[in-house]
Amino acid sequence: MSLASECASLFIVGFPGTSPDVEVKKLIDEGIGGIILFKRNVESPSQLASLVRSLKTHAGRPLMASVDQEGGRVARLRGAPFTALPPMRTLGSSGDLALVERAGRLLAHECRAIGFDIDFAPVVDVDTNPANPVIGDRSFHRDAAEVAKLGVALSRGLEAGGVASCAKHFPGHGDTSKDSHLDLPSLPHDLKRLREVELVPFAAYAKAGLASVMTAHVIFEALEDKLPATMSAKVLDGLLRKELGFEGVVVSDDLEMKAVSEHFPIERAVVEGINAGVDLFLVCHDHRVQRRAIEALVKAVEQGQVKRDRLEQARARVAALVRRFVHGPEDLLGTLGTPAHAQLAAGLSVETFTGRDPTER
Repeated sequence: MSLASECASLFIVGFPGTSPDVEVKKLIDEGIGGIILFKRNVESPSQLASLVRSLKTHAGRPLMASVDQEGGRVARLRGAPFTALPPMRTLGSSGDLALVERAGRLLAHECRAIGFDIDFAPVVDVDTNPANPVIGDRSFHRDAAEVAKLGVALSRGLEAGGVASCAKHFPGHGDTSKDSHLDLPSLPHDLKRLREVELVPFAAYAKAGLASVMTAHVIFEALEDKLPATMSAKVLDGLLRKELGFEGVVVSDDLEMKAVSEHFPIERAVVEGINAGVDLFLVCHDHRVQRRAIEALVKAVEQGQVKRDRLEQARARVAALVRRFVHGPEDLLGTLGTPAHAQLAAGLSVETFTGRDPTER
């Protein structure tokens, strides 16, 4: 395998439209690790399942297919036969861990039916700021210990159903007053407060040995005064790896979000991100930016800015996730709407849920 394809394997990319464009096919041919789909890619369940199958077939190798399917306002899979889950705040208010775990298994069932291997859920940010513009009811609770229990329960359900979970947004986006899709938030809390609130759910997730954690594009002033967590070794290697003992895959939030893109060149974000501890990068929109990101990593390894053993460490973690969760092209659409599916969904669905999806741009 060439260095270019080794570096490409650490990227998940998005693309426009409801069928694969030429550029995403080229990126797959060149070794990207996976794809992420959004509302813009969805016409119908059958079209979506066919799209995922076609991408995996084109790859001819394990290709991660990922999605943000949280429930509430952040859900790409909507309308019959998918289940309209309530926001996680509503689910969490039940306090019923068995119910929440079943919700995770339901999410896994519906994701697997389309061909997804990774669900970027759950949000385990603690809902401590009523004015937060991006988290709010996506969080399970305002109490950190409750978020920890509920987040682990949903993640276990997802992974029992064969889909990798992803706890987000480390080390905590719940108390911000800005949306990192639009700006670079900063939190002034000291480490004592972080350990008592924001880090509690992530510590539980790490202890449970679950699959992946997504970084926050947020500056945590107790550790860094200029860099977001995504680019901070103090946050990712120090807090997440060494202090909390997390051994899974660290995934960046989308590097095209304005919290990063309007403050740091993509090349710097990738190089500092991998050196900080990111194993897998999301670049969700522009193929030109995706290519720049991959090329920056190749150049950084060639020039010694990124050590070869750090690249191999990231690739090993991603490969372990792929072995455990990534499936080849399958035709499982018929499992939706069956009695087993209905049994999973019983008591979980709501009629509709409307609200601005802060993750769609």
